[in-house]
Order: sequence, then C-alpha cells, then structure tokens
Amino acid sequence: MKEPEQGIRETMAGQSQHGMNPHLPTEPHNSTTDSAGLELVLKVRIQDSRENDFIEIELPRQELSYHNLLQVSCSQLGIPPEQVEKMRKLPNTLLRKDKDIQRLQDFQEIELLLVKSGNPDWTQHTALPRTETPCYNSNAAKMTY
Repeated sequence: MKEPEQGIRETMAGQSQHGMNPHLPTEPHNSTTDSAGLELVLKVRIQDSRENDFIEIELPRQELSYHNLLQVSCSQLGIPPEQVEKMRKLPNTLLRKDKDIQRLQDFQEIELLLVKSGNPDWTQHTALPRTETPCYNSNAAKMTY
C-alpha cells in the first residue's frame, strides 16, 4: 500500500509544477497590503464645526511628524494652520510632539481645536451658533436635603 501513496504524491507534485499556467502567480498577491503599509490613514475634523463629519487623510509613514499632520489636515479641511490651537486624538488626548504622531494607528480620530479669537470669517464659517442659557435653577436652590 505504500507504493500507491508514493505514486500519488509524486503525481500531485508533478501536477503542481507542470500542470499550472506559468503566466499566473503561484501565490496570491494582495496589492492593498503593499500600499497600506506606506501610508497612515487618519480621520480628521474641526471641533464645534457645522460639519460634524470626519474626512480621511493619508500621511506617508516615513514622514510622520506634528508639522506634516498639521499641514495636510489644514490643506484638506481648507483652513490656515495658524488657526489651529491644538490637535486632539479623540476622545481626550492632546497631540504635542512628533512621537505622539508616530504612535498613531490607522483610522484614529483627530480633532483640530481652532483659536477662539481669530478672523470673524473663520468663526462664522466654523463655529456652531451657541445660545447662552443660565444654568442656575432657582427651584433647586430652594430645596433642602
């Protein structure tokens, strides 16, 4: 019984070498893995903007720096970099230096906090209208516990 098994193995090995089309690749090739490793994809938006959606930006992984993230984000969002006071990785982490940027992973959410006292055109364009309502509740002040 060992002889037929050996014959089958040799036949299958021969088919895999000679029976396949030489023009087709022998291993599956996924082109998305090649390009995905070269760029970091981040989701970016402006805090308190009328547009609440994120946009996706791509940064070359070999050029990850605070300055590059700021430049690319601002150019994609259409705002001047001078208007950005801070960058925050959501939910609650400020990005301050190049090492912070280099630790980011694909599809993390970044929020740009704009300078409050800036060009009135920018505040009109980006800021949500806020209605100030007093937070003092006179009924609650009269309650005793």
